[in-house]
Amino acid sequence: MTVTATSVGESDQLEPRIAPGAWTWARRLVRLVPAAAAALSGLLLYVSFPPRTLWWLALPAFAVFGWVLRGRGWKAALGLGYLFGLGFLLPLLVWTGVEVGPGPWLALVAIEALFVALVGAGVATVSKLPGWPVWAAAVWIAGEAARARAPFNGFPWGKVAFGQADGVFLPLAAVGGTPVLGFAVVLCGFGLYEVVRLARQWRRTGEVRRSAAALGLLSLAVPVVGAVAARPLVSDTAEDGSATVAVIQGNVPRAGLDFNSQRRAVLDHHVRETERLAAEVKAGRVARPDFVLWPENSSDIDPFANPDARTVIDTAAKSIGVPISVGGVVERDGKLYNEQILWDPAKGPVDTYDKRQIQPFGEYLPLRSLIGAINPNWTAMVRQDFSRGTKPGVFTMDGAKVGLVTCYEAAFDWAVRSEVTDGAQMISVPSNNATFDRSEMTYQQLAMSRVRAVEHSRTVTVPVTSGVSAIIMPDGRITQKTGMFVADSLVQKVPLRSSQTPATRLGILPEVALVLVAAGGLGWAVGAGLRKRRAGDV
Repeated sequence: MTVTATSVGESDQLEPRIAPGAWTWARRLVRLVPAAAAALSGLLLYVSFPPRTLWWLALPAFAVFGWVLRGRGWKAALGLGYLFGLGFLLPLLVWTGVEVGPGPWLALVAIEALFVALVGAGVATVSKLPGWPVWAAAVWIAGEAARARAPFNGFPWGKVAFGQADGVFLPLAAVGGTPVLGFAVVLCGFGLYEVVRLARQWRRTGEVRRSAAALGLLSLAVPVVGAVAARPLVSDTAEDGSATVAVIQGNVPRAGLDFNSQRRAVLDHHVRETERLAAEVKAGRVARPDFVLWPENSSDIDPFANPDARTVIDTAAKSIGVPISVGGVVERDGKLYNEQILWDPAKGPVDTYDKRQIQPFGEYLPLRSLIGAINPNWTAMVRQDFSRGTKPGVFTMDGAKVGLVTCYEAAFDWAVRSEVTDGAQMISVPSNNATFDRSEMTYQQLAMSRVRAVEHSRTVTVPVTSGVSAIIMPDGRITQKTGMFVADSLVQKVPLRSSQTPATRLGILPEVALVLVAAGGLGWAVGAGLRKRRAGDV
C-alpha cells in the first residue's frame, strides 16, 4: 500500500483560516456595542416622552443604560453617558432649532449632554456597591438637579418625570414632586436590569446571594407599590367650590419668529375670539365664565403705552363682562417685562405679574458681546433683554385665586410651588409656542402641566396662542383641548382646591435628600476603591 505524504503547508491550506485583519475588525465591532447601546437607550428614553404615550419605555431604557455602565471605569462611563445624553436630547430638543437653525440646538444639546456624561461616570462608580440601583438612581436625580440650575439659571427640560404624565408612577409626583417621581422611574429601570442580571447568574452558576436578589427585587417592586399607595393623594374633588373658566386661543397670522411682526393681528385675533365667545354666552349656547384666561404674548403691544391696544382689550373685557388675564409685553422705567395683566371690565388693569424665570437666548441674551461677534443675527433677534419679576403672581378673579406660571416657568419646580404656597386654588400656564411651529414642544410642555396638576393637586389651565390649549384636572386628566393653529375657546367648570400635597409642603427637601444619598454613595464607592488600592500596594 502506498501512503502519500502531505506537506505541512498543504495541510494548512485544507483548514479554514481567519485573516488577522478580520479578527481586528471583529474586536472593534464588539467594542462598539456598548457605545451603540448607550446611544440607542438614550433614543429609547426620548421615545417614551410625549406626544407618544409609551412612558413604560423609560424602564428598558435605563435597564440598558445600567447594563452599559455597570463595572466600567469612570473614563469609559463618561463617554458612554455622553452618548446616552446625545441619543436622548438630540431628538427631544430638536424644536429649539425650528426657526433659528441647527447651531443653537446642537450647542444646547452638547452642553446639556455633559451633565448626563457626569451622571454616567457617577453611576459606574456606585455600580459595584450593594443595592447599587438605589445609589445610581439618586445620582441621576442629582444630575437633573444640577442641570435645572446651571448654566444660566438652568434648563430642566427633559426631566424623566416629565415623560410620565400617562404612566402608573404619576401619583408619586404628589409625594415628593418631580425628583421623587423621576427617582422611582430610574430606580425601577436599573432594578429591572439587576433582576435580569441576577437571573442569568443563577441559571449559569446556580448561586445568587440572597441579599443581592432581595435588593434587586425591591428596586423593581418598591416604586410600583409606592405609586399604588400614593393614589389616594390624587383627587379632583372641589374643596373651595368651583369656578367656570374660559381659555382663549386666538391663533396667530403665521407661525415662526416673524409672528411678532404681526403683533396687532395677534391681539385682534384674541379680541375676536373673546367677542365670539361672548356672543355664544349671550345666545345661551355656552355657560357664562367667571373669568377668562389669555395666553402669553396675546398683546405684545404695551396697553399701558398704546391707547389703541388698551381700547380693544377693554372692549373685549366689556363684551364678555368678566375679568381677563392678558399676556402682554410691557416697558416700565426703561425695562422690558413679560407680564400678565389682570383686566377688569369696569376698572381696566388692576394687577400684574412679571415673569420671573425668563428664558436665556429667547428673552435675554447671556454673553451678548461674544455671541454678537460669532453671529450678529442672533443678537438682532433679542434686541433688548427682558427683566425678571420678583414676586409670585396670584390673581383674585371673581373670588378665585389663580396662580400664574408663564410658559418656560412650568419646567421649574420652585416657580410652580411658589404660586400654590402663596394661596393659588388653581394654576394657569399662559404660553406662546407659535415660534416652534408644529413641533413636539407644545406636547412636552403640556405633559409638564399635567405633572404639575398632580404634584400640587390643582386644576391647571394652559392658554396658548396657537395650540395645544387645554384644561387639566387635579388628577392630571385632560378634559378639553384645542387643535394647533386654530382659533378656539374652552369653557369648563373646574374644582378649586386649597389643601397642600406632601410635595407642596416638603418643597425642595426630597431633592436635597436624594442628592445627599447620591453623595453618600459616591463617597462610599470612592473610599472603598482607595482602600482596595492601598491594600494592593501593601
